[in-house]
Amino acid sequence: MTLRVCYSTHEFDEVDIHLRTLRNNQEFDDKDGVAEKLGISSASWPIFGVVWPSGQVLAHHIFKSDFADKRILEVGCGIGLTSLLLNHLHADITATDYHPEVENFLLRNSRLNQDEVIPFVRTGWTDKKSELGEFDLIVGSDLLYEDEHIDMLAAFVKQHCKPHCDIILVDPGRGRHARFSRRMEALGFTLYTKKPTQIDYLDKPFKGVILRYVR
Repeated sequence: MTLRVCYSTHEFDEVDIHLRTLRNNQEFDDKDGVAEKLGISSASWPIFGVVWPSGQVLAHHIFKSDFADKRILEVGCGIGLTSLLLNHLHADITATDYHPEVENFLLRNSRLNQDEVIPFVRTGWTDKKSELGEFDLIVGSDLLYEDEHIDMLAAFVKQHCKPHCDIILVDPGRGRHARFSRRMEALGFTLYTKKPTQIDYLDKPFKGVILRYVR
């Protein structure tokens, strides 16, 4: 099966980020069963490859944030709009995701934007300790998709955050971020919440929040 793709441009003031994505969230191609062996079903396989509202909110928020001189990690990057933007702006960004196709799309999209290739590590939140190291800023969007993700993500963040670290997550309102916030508070983080404003780049109203954890 040949994947159908499409191209789009996302504007951040005078900065344009070009994306090659799946045409829709019905695309699927796992002929060698690589994703299946990782526990990724055919229904969830395409989720990585399209742009979601939470990902757009994260990218626009980070664009206006202070990320200079910070070592940054995007967790569960998917199509990687935020990572591609930061990479284009010459930030120190590393991307991670569990899906086996993410690295290929990041590579193609880095070249599409005429940028250096983004450092990428395919890892799960419960995998053995990686060599990623620690970061000043960890970002992600729509990560608390299932109840079990609460403890898994908290443990992954604990492993990769510096003693003084910012965590910025965009949550679309799946009803799990309060429990995740309690895990983060136990790790010494203080939570600040913010409703995104000026979201004219979205087609529909956004009911979620931006979560910032500071330690």
